[in-house]
Amino acid sequence: MQFYSLNKQAPNVSYAEAVVKGLAPDRGLYFPESITPLPASFFENIENMDKVEIAYEAIKQFVGDEIPEVDLKEILADVLSFDFPIEPITDNIGTLELFHGPTMAFKDVGARFMARCLGYFNKDNDGHVTVLVATSGDTGGAVARGFLGVKGVDVVILYPNGKVSDIQERQLTTLGQNIKALRVDGVFDDCQDMVKSAFLDGEITDVRPLTSANSINVARWMPQLFYFLFAYQQTKKLGKEIVFSVPSGNFGNICAGIVANKLGLPVKHFVAAVNVNDTVVNYLETGKYEPKPSTATISNAMDVGNPSNFIRIQQLFDNSFEDLKKDFSSYSFNDDATREAMKEIKAGNGYIADPHGAVGYLGLKEYGLSENEYGIFLETAHPVKFLPVVEETLGHGVAIPPQIEEVMDKEKSYTSISTYDELKSYLLNETGYKN
Repeated sequence: MQFYSLNKQAPNVSYAEAVVKGLAPDRGLYFPESITPLPASFFENIENMDKVEIAYEAIKQFVGDEIPEVDLKEILADVLSFDFPIEPITDNIGTLELFHGPTMAFKDVGARFMARCLGYFNKDNDGHVTVLVATSGDTGGAVARGFLGVKGVDVVILYPNGKVSDIQERQLTTLGQNIKALRVDGVFDDCQDMVKSAFLDGEITDVRPLTSANSINVARWMPQLFYFLFAYQQTKKLGKEIVFSVPSGNFGNICAGIVANKLGLPVKHFVAAVNVNDTVVNYLETGKYEPKPSTATISNAMDVGNPSNFIRIQQLFDNSFEDLKKDFSSYSFNDDATREAMKEIKAGNGYIADPHGAVGYLGLKEYGLSENEYGIFLETAHPVKFLPVVEETLGHGVAIPPQIEEVMDKEKSYTSISTYDELKSYLLNETGYKN
């Protein structure tokens, strides 16, 4: 399998090269040259398959022979070592819980998969590569944990000061070893722009090879398609058409869901549920894509004003605006609506949703499910990661799981920066970097 840049000004590359490079030299995102649907028998028999079998069949065409079957299945067994249950919310709505991994966020799967792929490609190499990543919340912790101690990999995480929760900050600033955190005076989009600029700065890349662990990286982005297959496996017996509502920030998760659909997964409709950062909502209404600075909300992992993966979504629909609008909707909700949704879900059956899941729930309500449709919203993080919001909104706390408790008393370690020049200086001069 070859991958090409969506800016179409760079050479095609192998899967391994796409993973290691992260971003194409022309600043474009890598995209697979083809997506071959899985045989009908795969979906007919999916209820009798385990998670590793499902994931292997779905991802193998993209990885090709660059990771042998036995090694790829071993990676998948390690990555998918926890559950992805659907919990009923109403008669026709369920939530797919994606927070049962080590950092209690959906990004654990992508981060762990990418880390293990990069470790595989680097196993016979004595050189170092630096994973440079921007986070609006959960990516940082998942990447930090996923890459902790991986041979030949240094990790530098940029996060916006005051725009992530205390627990999220602790998960990316307390691990030490090969994990370094940079606290940026700005918003997520500033962090993301710095990362992209570093990738194209020859003065850095000539001496310090860089790759990204944001969802711009194919190994971080594509494994998220597994979630949608696991959801179908659990709901196929209902005999209803599925509508997915995905809390969306950088749009990587829902984009992976659309890839699953292109592989043959039966999906009636996709809803990208967003907070007040409504660039895509406005695009679907006007046909004009106009990014804008992000606004801080209680669903901070979705505070993205220029979602990187939306160009991939457009490509999946062959850049047809009409085809996109037929199968894809996006709705925006403010913090007040999010809080009310959290209360409504709790009052209905006692379920505690985090602010992002609540936005996903609102997306299904706005879409308006028919009698023959079953709505699934993705619960992307454990509510404990947003404890102040949950406590203030619902009037009570949440038990602290062991995964979170282990970082609560550790000291945060980070370097504060404000400009790209400071990032560049850090990358060129950081003590302890091994070329």
